[in-house]
Amino acid sequence: MKLKENDNIPNSEFFIMENGSPVKKNTLEFFKNKKLVLFGLPGAYTSVCSAKHLPGYVDNYKKYKAKGIDYVVCLSVNDPFVMDAWGKNHNVKDKILMMADPFLLFTKAIGADVDKSARGLGIRSNRYTMLIDNLKVVKLQEEEDAGACEISAAENFLNLI
Repeated sequence: MKLKENDNIPNSEFFIMENGSPVKKNTLEFFKNKKLVLFGLPGAYTSVCSAKHLPGYVDNYKKYKAKGIDYVVCLSVNDPFVMDAWGKNHNVKDKILMMADPFLLFTKAIGADVDKSARGLGIRSNRYTMLIDNLKVVKLQEEEDAGACEISAAENFLNLI
């Protein structure tokens, strides 16, 4: 990943669902003056993402809020409808903001893109978690293998911030 701690988030776009429709957002506008935890993962409904990564953040949401986090954001290289359905499947409600990066704009801008074509997934995001405070990356944990969820897991990242 080319993005490092103390770097600023790049200017990019992503999608979220608002009132049943996909809405394009800008990173610099959306993240400005906010403290958030952003975790990126290879894909909605994939095994480790569904069994550990997303559920861990849902389960630890209150602990993150207690540390002054404005938003907990889940990012994947899926379309906004898939991210919304996956969030509903995991009962994220208003705890986790499900962020779609279907064109890999943000993922490529931070250098988190990985080729998972051998597994039938195409280009995806590596697995990582970062703490962002007013556009600045304060803490960043990236897995060496996107199939692992250890240093980027909710419980472990919580202890670092």
